[in-house]
Amino acid sequence: MSELVKAIILGLVQGLSEFLPISSSGHLVLAAELLGFKQPGVAFEVFVHFGTLLAVVLVFRKDIWQMIRWLPAVPGFIRGGMRVKKEADEYKAMSLYIVLGSIPAAVLGILFKDYIEQSFDNTVLVLAALMFTGVIMWSSRYTKESYPFLNAFQAFLIGCAQAFAIIPGISRSGSTIVTALWLGIQRDNAARFSFLLSAPVIFGASLLKFFDLMEAPPSADEMINLIAGTIAAAISGYFAIVWMLEIIRKQKLEWFGVYCLLVGLVGFFLITLGN
Repeated sequence: MSELVKAIILGLVQGLSEFLPISSSGHLVLAAELLGFKQPGVAFEVFVHFGTLLAVVLVFRKDIWQMIRWLPAVPGFIRGGMRVKKEADEYKAMSLYIVLGSIPAAVLGILFKDYIEQSFDNTVLVLAALMFTGVIMWSSRYTKESYPFLNAFQAFLIGCAQAFAIIPGISRSGSTIVTALWLGIQRDNAARFSFLLSAPVIFGASLLKFFDLMEAPPSADEMINLIAGTIAAAISGYFAIVWMLEIIRKQKLEWFGVYCLLVGLVGFFLITLGN
């Protein structure tokens, strides 16, 4: 199997697993190891993450446009006590809350950049974190909706959950959505905020890695693999978001927990056999 075909397969895996609550980083590490993919791990991951960013922009283009439209009114919204009374206020609040929720991941990503990169090579850590994701997802069956929209403090807590998902094997979408559900936020808004919250983090990580790549640019063959993986991730990511929104409405998240636990157990079993 050529490296290009492997890149496309991993891009598809990334797009699906980024928005399905099964840990994109964990699946990307495990899939790359199974395929014997030789592309640099973190560089490839950031590129395919950019593909998933394109998927977010496409699916939520209306929300993103409205947030940009109402951005100049955010200071007045803050002075008015950040009370959400109408649809326009939701877009103002969402813009503010996304900034607030992005801070924890940005801080941890900068402070622990080297550790994060090293953790991608630790298969045992990935499998253990994947099983922890399974527990998180299973707990979603016990949540109750109490609030139609979120507030600033809830947005920050969800951002902390996103920061925790920097560990490979911890699902970003799973941890943020389930945290929002445990905070009592209505399911549609929990999902919408989770997906929109991913955009700044994905963009920031891609931008930081871009500067690193400029110091040692990939070869032409490597760039072809990166671009192919990015396109594959964008396409599969789009359909994953649409599917995920429907799953959240039907309250079926806990079955992703079963899947993550099974993958983790099988992974540990294979490692044991290998030793």
